[in-house]
Amino acid sequence: MSGAGRKILLVAACALVDGDGRVLLAQRPEGKTLAGLWEFPGGKVEPGETPEETLIRELDEELGVRTKVACLAPLTFASHSYDDFHLLMPLYICRRYEGVAHGREGQAVKWVRPKALRDYPMPPADEPLIPYLMDLL
Repeated sequence: MSGAGRKILLVAACALVDGDGRVLLAQRPEGKTLAGLWEFPGGKVEPGETPEETLIRELDEELGVRTKVACLAPLTFASHSYDDFHLLMPLYICRRYEGVAHGREGQAVKWVRPKALRDYPMPPADEPLIPYLMDLL
C-alpha cells in the first residue's frame, strides 16, 4: 500500500527507567484505540512542540512525573503504517525524574524488567522498540 495521501503522525514515547532497571509501561484505557494494550508513555507532538517538550508535558499529565530536556536521551524510533496514518515515534530513555509514577488518567501502570516486556501485549509500533531496551538495560 502506498503512503501517498496518508497523514504522518508524530508521537514521542519514553522508556522511563527506575533504579532497579525496570521500564514503566502504561495500559491504554477503555474507549481509546488499541485499549488494553501496554505501551511506553508519551503522546502526540502538538504544533510548536519538540518531542522532548511533549514528553515533559505528557509524563507530568499522565503519570505525575517531572523531568527536564537534559534528562531525556534519544534511543531509537519506530516507523509504522496503520490503515489511515503513518506513525513516526521517537523513543527516549529517561533515568532521572521526580515524582512517583501513577496513572493520573485512570490507566494501569506497571514497572517491568526488560526481559519480560514481551509478556505484555503492545501496539504494533511499540513492539520493535523492545530489543533496544533489552540490549541497553
